[in-house]
Amino acid sequence: MSHQHHPGDFPLPTARGELPIVDSHLFDDLLPPVAAFELTAGLRRHLEPYVGITENGTPRPGLYRLDGTGQSPNSAVPAARAYLDGLAPHQRAVGALPMDAPEWRLWTNAVPTWHPKGMRLERLAERDRDRALDVVEASLSPAGYAQVRAAMALNANLGELIDDYRDTLTEFAYWFTVFGTPARDTPWGWQLMGHHVDLHCVFVGGQVVLAPVFLGAEPTTGTGRFEGIQAFGEETEVALAFRRTLDPHRENEFLMGSSLRTRDLPPELAGPWNGRHLAGAGSDNLILPAEGIVAASLPADQRDGLVELIRVYLDRLPRTQAERTLADVRAHFDETRFSWRGGHDDECAFYYRIHSPVLLVEYDNHPGVFLSNPEPARYHVHTIVRAPNGNDYGRDLLAQHYRLHHGGHAHHGGHVHHGGHGAD
Repeated sequence: MSHQHHPGDFPLPTARGELPIVDSHLFDDLLPPVAAFELTAGLRRHLEPYVGITENGTPRPGLYRLDGTGQSPNSAVPAARAYLDGLAPHQRAVGALPMDAPEWRLWTNAVPTWHPKGMRLERLAERDRDRALDVVEASLSPAGYAQVRAAMALNANLGELIDDYRDTLTEFAYWFTVFGTPARDTPWGWQLMGHHVDLHCVFVGGQVVLAPVFLGAEPTTGTGRFEGIQAFGEETEVALAFRRTLDPHRENEFLMGSSLRTRDLPPELAGPWNGRHLAGAGSDNLILPAEGIVAASLPADQRDGLVELIRVYLDRLPRTQAERTLADVRAHFDETRFSWRGGHDDECAFYYRIHSPVLLVEYDNHPGVFLSNPEPARYHVHTIVRAPNGNDYGRDLLAQHYRLHHGGHAHHGGHVHHGGHGAD
């Protein structure tokens, strides 16, 4: 069993932060050019024509099926309607957007350099904030919701640890936006955006698409009044257990490098903001050739270990949708690859990627951004989940729905009117 890090394991910062953050806004014009460029990727690229993450620039057709047999959570629609009904008209104007609004693709796992749409949870009355969180809870599995709330709480923990950025590193420094008109027979969805928590949830044809998802924490174990809160234990431990079963003689098939130390990495993978991640904010059209060991080539017990790791990420979804997505991934195991960078002992930082035609997962350990560790460490985790080949934000299924029901034209239904129930 891997060593569990405790608060005393990492050095606490000795100086207050130097990032130009005021009222939860990051001023990119005051940042060094490289940092500004990386941290504004979402803003710079969200209006580019959407393609999706692909291996060669062209999405593969026919990977996602809209068959109407899914069962999206029945309680999500009334929860969303109750939330919207509680908002004042001027709040609905920014908190509820059309289904085709470009803000779907405008997000960051850091601090925004723009004024986001959506309602900022900590500025809502507690009753309204609870209703917003009810929508998130109704859309995810219990484990998925618990993980999101843990990441939000650990964000506040970080603010207290460093005694700084008290307007940013808080539990509710997140923007929540509803897209479209919540209804059982029309597509709609929501976005929750902020530091270390970015979720995009789309309901279409009885199916749920939860992608892109960015979840992270620094640190992953709560301290003080947050003691007992932990996140990303399974993402770390299940991956290590699987990695340790892989045949050392096949390392040339999956090992991208044996260290995450800055001096051992190519410069493009050693930055403090993205680290090894490739599919973060602003990477909706990333071209990423598949690399790593082929899942179908693994012996049965190792394939089972990989499935267990994939389940860690899919189990954030409602059970029916998680099982459906897993079946889709299994169907492409001959094209699913696993790769690893870093060590696999009880201490080493590491990165791994699962790349399937219908699922992309990245896990990375980072150096301190707000804490002072100069090298990546296991107590700073970033995870990303994508639906490659054009289904991030449910785009592929939405296109199928509109072709089926509206002659190929997007039926937006998202201009929310009185009480949040848009006229279809």
